[in-house]
Amino acid sequence: MAIRTGTQKRRDDIRSLLKSGSWSISRLAAELDTSESTIRRDLREMAESGEVIRTIGGATAAGYVEPPLGQRMELHAEAKDTIATWALTHIKDSSVRTIFLDAGSTTVRLAERIRDRADLTVITRGLEIALTLAHPMGPKVIMVGGEVSTMSHGTTGALSDYALGRIHVDVAFLGADAVDPAQGLGEPTLDEARTKELIAERAKRVVVLADRSKARRDVAAWAPLPEGWIWINEHGVHG
Repeated sequence: MAIRTGTQKRRDDIRSLLKSGSWSISRLAAELDTSESTIRRDLREMAESGEVIRTIGGATAAGYVEPPLGQRMELHAEAKDTIATWALTHIKDSSVRTIFLDAGSTTVRLAERIRDRADLTVITRGLEIALTLAHPMGPKVIMVGGEVSTMSHGTTGALSDYALGRIHVDVAFLGADAVDPAQGLGEPTLDEARTKELIAERAKRVVVLADRSKARRDVAAWAPLPEGWIWINEHGVHG
């Protein structure tokens, strides 16, 4: 049976919106001015035909991939430099000896600014960060093992979880695909979200480094963060 013209147009609009990444059912419904039950039915049928991939509470386009790290390094470059400068204030205290640097384009900016901090121990799951810091006069660097993401070049999985469950850090600097003051950090996969949650549990202080473009909710999974975490974006520090 042919799909009605109105339904076909709405599904064309859904496909167009999903080209930008994951969208939640509620956001699609609001954007297309229709009910969540209608969107849910559309996504179910579109997933069955292979047009979209269902995520927790939403969907993403079947052919969508996260932009690679190299490409993301060039996006919002000025904002990321500002964020990295603000982040330095959280490791000036001499009591801060061990920090965690998450994988990501903004945390790389911070790594570039602490290459001469031989007094620090840096634990990271980001390949670029480990390479940035690995020189004779730099911090002690501990690389967390695991499965390497082809997009973020960060490690996740059982081996990563095992290692993270056995560390303690003074400050954890985390990146994110999305930031919400109530929900915490949004990530494209459950593995990524679990990794962020594990790290946050092992830190005395959690600092999220993410520009204002990350203030959205259209992602597949969320990592709740402990009370007291702060978010640094290009406009400053937000508790």
